[in-house]
Amino acid sequence: MASSETTAELTASEPGMAGNARRSLFWMVVVALLLRLVVMCFLYPERTDPYRDHWRLGGESGRIARSIAQGEGFSNPLFGKTGPTAWLAPVFPYLLAGIFKIFGIYSKASAIAVLALDCLFSALTCIPVYFIAKKHFGSLTAAWAGWSWAFFPYGIYFAADFIWATTLTALLMTLVFLVALYLETSSSVWPWVGFGALSGLGGLTDPVVMSVAPLLGAWAWYRLYRSGRRWLVPGLGAVLAVTLVVSPWFIRNYETFHKVIPFRSCLGLEVYFGNNQDSWHWGPPGYHPSDNENEWREYQQFGEIAYTSKKFHEGLAFINSHRLLYVEQTLRRVVYLWTGFWSFSHRYLQEEPADPLNMVFCTGLTVLTLIGLSRAWRLDHNVAMPYILVFLFFPIIYYLTHPEDYYRRPIDPQYVVLAAFAVASWITERKRGRANIPPKVATAE
Repeated sequence: MASSETTAELTASEPGMAGNARRSLFWMVVVALLLRLVVMCFLYPERTDPYRDHWRLGGESGRIARSIAQGEGFSNPLFGKTGPTAWLAPVFPYLLAGIFKIFGIYSKASAIAVLALDCLFSALTCIPVYFIAKKHFGSLTAAWAGWSWAFFPYGIYFAADFIWATTLTALLMTLVFLVALYLETSSSVWPWVGFGALSGLGGLTDPVVMSVAPLLGAWAWYRLYRSGRRWLVPGLGAVLAVTLVVSPWFIRNYETFHKVIPFRSCLGLEVYFGNNQDSWHWGPPGYHPSDNENEWREYQQFGEIAYTSKKFHEGLAFINSHRLLYVEQTLRRVVYLWTGFWSFSHRYLQEEPADPLNMVFCTGLTVLTLIGLSRAWRLDHNVAMPYILVFLFFPIIYYLTHPEDYYRRPIDPQYVVLAAFAVASWITERKRGRANIPPKVATAE
């Protein structure tokens, strides 16, 4: 195993950084927020377009938020009064409903307010990004990572333009990751309870948080056990906390639909939406009740639960009868999520004209991330393992169903940290080489 010399060098490369951490973080957040707000000023008019009854202001989350604001409860996710829903997890629709109550339903002020809040969530993500990098790789990498997030193109664009839970989910996911790192050495119950509560809140914002939060908790629990510290009670405290946080939503869904629906009801539709004959696009139109009249009529006819169950079985039937195609499509989804590449066909590029540039950026970020992960693994396997858990397990559901361009955004902070480590460690090695200081060669254990 490599020595920890690199980490020490990276920490020492920025004299006085620790003493200026608060000021650095303050300016990171301020610059990140101002950048996002400036971009928002150019993009928000698109979200105020009244087309399709203001569909572009939040889609299904906007519909549910309107129903809540009008006193109709968590219901009506599409184009009519279809009754109670579990289409989405509850946190963001309720947050948007509060904005609607204050600034008006589908108003220009509401669009600006929710996008500004998204910008704030994205800017605040600089803070956990900085502390994750500092804990593992030192102050120089922390500075690179924090400022990289402030100027990160995906972080800017999706905060300034996209009304969805994405930026809040990214913030919560990053906080879950950060807290998990400190649990490895904490046998106190309350940090573990806080981790469980935070994970539950993340799951109620976007269930994909729960694809990795339990694994991060289990890894920290295992590390605590191996260290000989008290481990059983803290771990049980985390389990109890997450159970208490998510239980009210689970109970509400069971009482409403007489069926166990842990977080969302539309998994079956996601399977159907991504597995069909139309593979020219990662999200082909015409298979969703929001853009297909026949699907919308089916949704109304069967009701949400029966409709999504029907779509699930139709998707499974297609997979079963097209197994080789499903394998091919799954591999294409893997490639898309890591590189941004889906197709160079004329039809696809007409729909996604920015994809060639996005592919270059996304692939470059992935390469830097893998370099950083490789260096982290050589430093200490235990440092690399939380990132590996995130990268392996977070995207699985999207490999199997279908991807969207914003689906990977909640784990972008982990990419940024490792990419920053790759760059910062390279800079350190260059400086050492110019000073003619021979590196110490670590021997494998």
